[in-house]
Amino acid sequence: MVAKDLIAEGLHSLKITDTGTSALVLMDEYKVWHLPVTDQESYLGLITETELYTLEDPDCTLDNLKASFQRIFVNEHDHVYDVIRMADSSKVSVIPVLNGKQEYIGLITLQKLLAGFAAMSCSGFPGAIIILELNVNDYLLSEIAQIVESNDAKILGIYLSPHTESTKLDITIKINQTDIRSILQTFNRYDYIVKASFSPKDPDEDLRDRYESLMRYLNI
Repeated sequence: MVAKDLIAEGLHSLKITDTGTSALVLMDEYKVWHLPVTDQESYLGLITETELYTLEDPDCTLDNLKASFQRIFVNEHDHVYDVIRMADSSKVSVIPVLNGKQEYIGLITLQKLLAGFAAMSCSGFPGAIIILELNVNDYLLSEIAQIVESNDAKILGIYLSPHTESTKLDITIKINQTDIRSILQTFNRYDYIVKASFSPKDPDEDLRDRYESLMRYLNI
């Protein structure tokens, strides 16, 4: 998935001839605090809600704030991970997208970015999540996959989260099964540290838990 696939439909950029008032109205309508400013197809930069409030006359055009525009953007073929990195580092609410000619073609909202990442990460597929903790040098994707597949399951997605103050990793694995007891046992047998696991409950199992809780209550 690349940046152009994440462009939000129906959201417009600001024109350099727009006023501060109209810009604030559009930001309120879109529920964002940044918007791109364009001059025809040319991308000039992002304007922030904070900068708009510095205008002495809110009916002045955005040309008066040109020096404060932020040149933040991604190219249309940038991978979704690059878009996420840009959003995180710049702390913006929208990310402008430019084509190969460096012309503005649309913007990505944080909601659209999150939805795109969720679709790419198979979050909509049923299954369980396992989080392992191990040293960087001990990470072997082939061994982790072998453990999962030896229990008649498949890995739908895997993400690495390095610890900032050590050489350890958190490895988050999405599995295509909800019953992962045998997988967890195998990881323990291979001396993996299972930091956490999340699995949707079977309705019958949930009913049994409620019944057992009721029986324990009645026995008090």
